[in-house]
Amino acid sequence: MSRLPGLESSAGTGPDAALARLRALETLESGYEAWLELKLEHAAFRARIREERERLDQQGSFLLGAVRAAGLAPASKPDEPGLVAASAPAGDFLRDAEAKLATARESLAQREAEEEARYTAAFAEIRATLKDRAQRYLRASRPQLTLLLRRVGAERSILHLERLSGDTPVLLCFLLTGRIPSRHGFLLDDSTEDVALSPAPLYPDEGVAPEEVRPDAAGLEARVRGAGEVVPLKGFLPVFIPRPGGGEDFFRLLQRGAVLEVEVAEGTAFRNVLTREEAERFAGHLLRLKLQGSIDLELEAG
Repeated sequence: MSRLPGLESSAGTGPDAALARLRALETLESGYEAWLELKLEHAAFRARIREERERLDQQGSFLLGAVRAAGLAPASKPDEPGLVAASAPAGDFLRDAEAKLATARESLAQREAEEEARYTAAFAEIRATLKDRAQRYLRASRPQLTLLLRRVGAERSILHLERLSGDTPVLLCFLLTGRIPSRHGFLLDDSTEDVALSPAPLYPDEGVAPEEVRPDAAGLEARVRGAGEVVPLKGFLPVFIPRPGGGEDFFRLLQRGAVLEVEVAEGTAFRNVLTREEAERFAGHLLRLKLQGSIDLELEAG
């Protein structure tokens, strides 16, 4: 099938180029770069589709207006769609124009469906590849964590983890949640779209609308628990800690300069000063991961 002008995939773009980048280098970061490349190209493709659809609509409206201006067709109601029946002198012209426009719209719809299927398959391959790489990396090398205890009185404390970098945040996200983050540098990203607001805990990815990136603690927990194979975290890592009587508490490791600070969800907010029992349960959870051989852990009391 011939492709519509302006919608051809040029060399070095589209799903094939992103997948070639993915397969060329066996690193997590290169996989995320390929994913970002594909997202940008997909957005550009959708924009081109919208522009072409608008162009066809404008073309139909212009042709109808020209015929009416020539006095060859009766005026239609303002809300009447498409081209209207014309008088005999313009009938053949209008029918031919309508047929050509209908063919162009069908061709555009078919092209859109074919390309969307290619993008869907490419996104699925990238996500599967990133999950596989995370699993292989975790088997080959355990994340190294240092937990720092800062006491606040006899029964309260603040817990910090030393700053993480490289692939470790992605690997920990996968280890702790079974999901991959939507971006490689998510944990150290302290950017904000509004300087009057603190950084949002979510990216506008994976079905999260721009106005939904700042849920309260309860909403954030629901979003993390309800995520599919990708979770759009920004600036923190979620940790679910079992309670002695059943259920789980929602903790998070929040990026704070040189450290990650442990916070626990309490209603709609988070609290960084932990009870002795909460701090011990959090440290015990990491210790279990160490004993399972999932992480390397050092505990330091300050």
